[in-house]
Amino acid sequence: MSFMYNPFPYDDPSAVNKIAVDPSLRAAIARGLPAAAAQLARAAAEKARENGSCVLALDGYISAPFEILSRQVARAAAQSGLAVRVVDSAGLYKEEAVLAAQLLRNLPEDRAEDPPLLYGRLYSGGYEGLMDEAKVRALADDLARFKAEGSGLTIVFGNGCLIGALRGLADLRCYLDVTQKRTVLNIKSGKCGNLGFATPKPYNPTLRHAYYVDFEAAAALRGELIHGKSLDYYAAADSADDMRLLPFAAFLGVCETLAGYPFRCRPVYIEGVWGGSYIKHLRRLPDSMRNCAWCFDLIPMEVSIVAEMEGLQLELPYFCFVQAAGEKLMGGACVRKFHGYFPIRFNYDDTFHSSGNMSIQCHPDGAYVRSHNDELGRQDESYYIVVAGQEARTFCGFTESANVEEFVADCRRSEREGTEVDYESYVHAEPSKPGQQFLIPAGTIHASGRNQVILEIGSLTIGSYTYKMYDYLRKDLDGRLRPIHTIHGDAVLRRERRGDWVKKNLIQEKRLVRRDEGGEEFVVGESELLYFSLRNLRFAKRMTDEAAGRFHVLVLVEGEKVVIRSLQDPSKQFVQRYMDMVVVPASFGKYELINQGEGIAVVHKTLLRDGYETDEP
Repeated sequence: MSFMYNPFPYDDPSAVNKIAVDPSLRAAIARGLPAAAAQLARAAAEKARENGSCVLALDGYISAPFEILSRQVARAAAQSGLAVRVVDSAGLYKEEAVLAAQLLRNLPEDRAEDPPLLYGRLYSGGYEGLMDEAKVRALADDLARFKAEGSGLTIVFGNGCLIGALRGLADLRCYLDVTQKRTVLNIKSGKCGNLGFATPKPYNPTLRHAYYVDFEAAAALRGELIHGKSLDYYAAADSADDMRLLPFAAFLGVCETLAGYPFRCRPVYIEGVWGGSYIKHLRRLPDSMRNCAWCFDLIPMEVSIVAEMEGLQLELPYFCFVQAAGEKLMGGACVRKFHGYFPIRFNYDDTFHSSGNMSIQCHPDGAYVRSHNDELGRQDESYYIVVAGQEARTFCGFTESANVEEFVADCRRSEREGTEVDYESYVHAEPSKPGQQFLIPAGTIHASGRNQVILEIGSLTIGSYTYKMYDYLRKDLDGRLRPIHTIHGDAVLRRERRGDWVKKNLIQEKRLVRRDEGGEEFVVGESELLYFSLRNLRFAKRMTDEAAGRFHVLVLVEGEKVVIRSLQDPSKQFVQRYMDMVVVPASFGKYELINQGEGIAVVHKTLLRDGYETDEP
């Protein structure tokens, strides 16, 4: 995957999941800032009447509108006669110089290995590691005195105000969540910076810092609060004015209900120097988009999910949904194996009628990414050719005659001196055909060529570990040379993977695994080198399947429209259009696929491979 440095500010209106919930649950949702503030103020006034005082804590994700909501709650509470004071958790953080020195391991500045300073190490110290212990103790003592001796309302707001040392002192706890796309756009527009830092930094270093440190701290605390049922309210707060506030029990109810349906996430669309036109036209993206290079349909840490309940929509980060409903969504074994993360990522790479290929690149194995980035495991990928135009090719492995050391030397020279590399003499290429599956285990040199759309499916990574060896001396859309990482790439390249081996092991003949009365299921790619299995379901009218404790991800790659619905409860369904990605939860049981278009429907199916539980990460 890639960090979302430049997500296009577009909310796809088609990616909505209609679910049926108890009317009382829907009625409990406060819509809009005034209603949310009024509900919190009423709850605080009630607590104050019971106890003589109330502490309301407003924590949340990075860039959440804490100040706006706290100001509105304070105003509403004051109008009801409560004395109000407000405390900002920003005052709890360590001094900037101390934090900068502390985080140097997470945000190294080695421009030999990492010239653009793109990579880092995942931070695991939580908000507590970024805060001054003495300041936290002082606030805890202050809140304890207020609860014992004071009256009225104290509002504590900001990132980390619900850490363990303060959580028990709050009478009401609310979490303000923001989707990742909106967070990145907020950072880009200057609405927020890095935790504990007031001095402005350029955008790219700010976002790198956020990905490796701030987002990790925020997501970890959110998961802790959800799993511990330590909240009273949850707010979907992408828009401060149009936020949705739910009692925490109602939030869990929505997530539990949504995890009982097949569903689609809301994609993120990203422009790029090699971006094509196919998805832009298919999805009717805005004319103001120059192209669509990446379509993040299901990058778990980046996308969101929208539930619609009789016209009322609720949008939350997909990873938050995973944290709330992981067992039902993924199954217990998967949750344990992958530490609660959704373990497979999906996106489209579109070079259709574009200016050129994607970069010549490779990805790290598990040992390398753990030792260099404190990541959870290796980065494997696969390409499924959905659309191929004239002369489309896919690059995978080295040619039989390639001198790999010479290739690496040429790439380093190009990185240093701006010289061209005759990459076609080194990197094996295959003509691309729709329906063709390429497996790309870690370390394999590869690239998607011009004039095609590929469905990219990869293993879990939180960070961005695409080591570009050569990128044709191109500049990005901002006019800067695209980053090259030959030192990292050289360290992980599997030099023995050449054309003949690739054709035998990574481009497989499809294998029939079952046939029912309506269709057939084929394995199109499966290997012990990857922990997921890639299948095709092919049928004319109807086919059945079962999510027997493992989630399925289904993509309609040939056909117009397919209905995916439960055999036990047909009301639980999703109408899938061409190239939609739909998740069938692990607990969904038996289901059917009904072709509502003409001709044969082909659905690409991904699931965890047999034996994944014991695979090396």
